[in-house]
Amino acid sequence: MLLQDTLEAVVIEPPNPLNHPQHLCLDKGYSGAPADATARVFGYLPHVRQIGQEKLDEKARKRHPARRWVVERGHAWWNGCRSILIRWAKKSSNYLAFIELDSALLWYRRLKQLSVF
Repeated sequence: MLLQDTLEAVVIEPPNPLNHPQHLCLDKGYSGAPADATARVFGYLPHVRQIGQEKLDEKARKRHPARRWVVERGHAWWNGCRSILIRWAKKSSNYLAFIELDSALLWYRRLKQLSVF
């Protein structure tokens, strides 16, 4: 039920929904009637796609393949770093140092794969 809190926290006022309908793309977690009603109260037209459903063009190909959020990708990369996954550091400053070091190593490896170095 964080959808209502998220929509209340929007800083910019959306345009009038009668003139310009506002669409809201949601994932399967928001497929219930309460989330649908909450989105409609705030003037949004909710669009919820189930897992495996993607918009296809006229030749039945994926026009815009699904992408992961940048934050989710970063968390997935950090899950491979044992020092972050199992928090060995007791002090928060040391834990932050591990995050920064592991991030630098991850980006170095990524750039090395792309043959930049």
